[in-house]
Amino acid sequence: MFDSQKMFTGAGGFSEHSSEKIQEVEIADLRKITQAIKNCYGYDFTDYAISSFKRRIQRILELYKIPTVDQLIKKIESSVTFFEEFLAEITVNVTEMFRDPSFWREVRDHIIPNILLNHDTFSIWHAGCSSGEEVYSMAILLKEMDILDKVNIIASDIDKPILTKAERGEYNMKNMELNEKNYIRFQGKSSLRDYYTEKNGKAVMDKSLIERVSFRNYDLVQGNVFNKFDLVLCRNVMIYFNQNLQNTVLKKLYESLFRYGYLAIGSKESLIWCEIANKFIVVNNEEKIYKKIKE
Repeated sequence: MFDSQKMFTGAGGFSEHSSEKIQEVEIADLRKITQAIKNCYGYDFTDYAISSFKRRIQRILELYKIPTVDQLIKKIESSVTFFEEFLAEITVNVTEMFRDPSFWREVRDHIIPNILLNHDTFSIWHAGCSSGEEVYSMAILLKEMDILDKVNIIASDIDKPILTKAERGEYNMKNMELNEKNYIRFQGKSSLRDYYTEKNGKAVMDKSLIERVSFRNYDLVQGNVFNKFDLVLCRNVMIYFNQNLQNTVLKKLYESLFRYGYLAIGSKESLIWCEIANKFIVVNNEEKIYKKIKE
């Protein structure tokens, strides 16, 4: 879902407004936008970090050459298609395979072996899976451990189009060089090329990797707890939420874990301050991996 490496792609525009000056977004404008979205579509952006949300709204006005916030709201309210594009720009959807290779080594060498001490099969939730690079990284890791057929995975995101991209598993070849470098630093068993075929400038991931993956459109902010997992990954998602919303989401992630299950968050995120902090122990502070010890 959210990731600090988001890049705006420059989708379309309203050329008839191109000569008009773009409005500067104010805090009151953000309230109007969030209320309109909540009324029309049920999504709640109220507790998103203001500075980040404001930057993205301003960027959307410029990207689509919409002069005023009122015109933006009108477009959001009148076009589901535009709202999906808006949502894709607000959320953060560019990531890498095996990003932070040391994290993936920790998962492979310590976390999963510990889970397997008590379970023959287990479950993983990628909460905010974005375009799917993290999901395929996990599938490759599990395949190389020869346990891919023992794991059920749910990958969820609020953004339907990006979720479709994740399920399709097709990535620009120009991105694969960085992914390959990450895989090498992860110390994988072979080459990343063994897991995809090149077609029309795209790396098409091996579909067998996601045979046990269920992709789900899910709102991490407002959605209900829907299952229990042995490992939950929600990395680089909450840095875009204010503290109140982070606390709400962390409680939801806590409730989604079995006792002694593991939670992995982003390197710039923390559990220390939140209400459920005493229900976890720190497994690896550098990689931000925690273990649930209390119900």
